[in-house]
Amino acid sequence: MDYRNRTLVTEVFFVGLTSPFQHQVVLFAIFLLVYLVTFLGNVGMITLIRMDPRLHTPMYFFLSHLSFVDICSSSVTGPKMLTGIFAEKKVISFLGCAAQLWFFVQFVVTECFLLASMAYDRYVAICKPLLYTLIMSQRVCVQLVVGPYAIGLTVAMTHTTLAFRLPYCGPKVINHFFCDILPVLSLACADTHVNQFVLFILAGGVGVVSGVIILVSYIYIVIAILGIRSAEGRRKAFSTCSSHLTAVSTLYGTLFFIYVCPSAIFSLDVNKVVSVFYTAVIPMLNPFIYSLRNKEVKAAMRRTIVRRQLCIRS
Repeated sequence: MDYRNRTLVTEVFFVGLTSPFQHQVVLFAIFLLVYLVTFLGNVGMITLIRMDPRLHTPMYFFLSHLSFVDICSSSVTGPKMLTGIFAEKKVISFLGCAAQLWFFVQFVVTECFLLASMAYDRYVAICKPLLYTLIMSQRVCVQLVVGPYAIGLTVAMTHTTLAFRLPYCGPKVINHFFCDILPVLSLACADTHVNQFVLFILAGGVGVVSGVIILVSYIYIVIAILGIRSAEGRRKAFSTCSSHLTAVSTLYGTLFFIYVCPSAIFSLDVNKVVSVFYTAVIPMLNPFIYSLRNKEVKAAMRRTIVRRQLCIRS
């Protein structure tokens, strides 16, 4: 194909989620509320963990980074989506699209492996409680956090480099509300089978490796819990894992639906709706999952509120 007589793409247009004005107003109000709750909830979680010395443990060290990643991932797509809802032309520059794709992939992959690190932490805490402080040293905790960021960076660099090496000479309209991999590849005027194969391998690899770490950790955790004689002890041990299991289930379920299931089964319109869940809803839910289902976090909140009240009175 001769590309010389065709106009190169310098900007990309989004179809967005809906077009009727009354729907746009409702969507803007909902997504603005979701983004604000996400931002404030995760910032609040990070602040609470830093302020309360009793939460200075490996589990909450990982949780603070999970909250940071949720803030970043929601900020990659949220503000642009909000500003584009009422815009006649929902547009982003070509370089901006590449940057959005890079950071989106990086933070999603980082979150997957952070959840795996948290699963390993729970395994050590329940299965090897006497060695917990020795195994989960500060050095190990830092490694278990730096690793997910490094893997996310590598995967993001691979996908973005492969995707934006392709020629883009029209059309310029993405049937989505942000620059995700598959919608971007649909604009390329070249064969994208290699990109789709790499996407399937890397997405499957990320899911399998992090998923196996989580699964194996929980197999040992369940065996250890079943070995506890008292019902109260079993309930207490399981309660420390329930929040993490909920977060894992919601994230992995949606990512599997989008990136691992064959694209022929689901249309881009269906994927677009599901994408709303993991770009906007999951980052908002995580702080609530870990606060409402965690006695230590709720106790820390009460202590913080009491201290603030005492400071105000004094």
